[in-house]
Amino acid sequence: MRVSEFWQAVEDEFGSAYGQVVTRDVVLGAVGGRSAADALAAGVPARDVWEALCDAQDVPVGRRHGKGLRAPRD
Repeated sequence: MRVSEFWQAVEDEFGSAYGQVVTRDVVLGAVGGRSAADALAAGVPARDVWEALCDAQDVPVGRRHGKGLRAPRD
């Protein structure tokens, strides 16, 4: 997953305004206790950040690939 795909998936799943809030304010233990935005800035792979954000926000597995993106690999 590219960073641009991450941001598209965030917007698709959470919407523009709420997506900005959750990526800035939700602390994700799976990526070092950082926000999604901070984790991306620190070089954590976008796929790892997306999975951590989805886990924290209880996004169903079936929606984690984002609209218009390929389904995740097993």
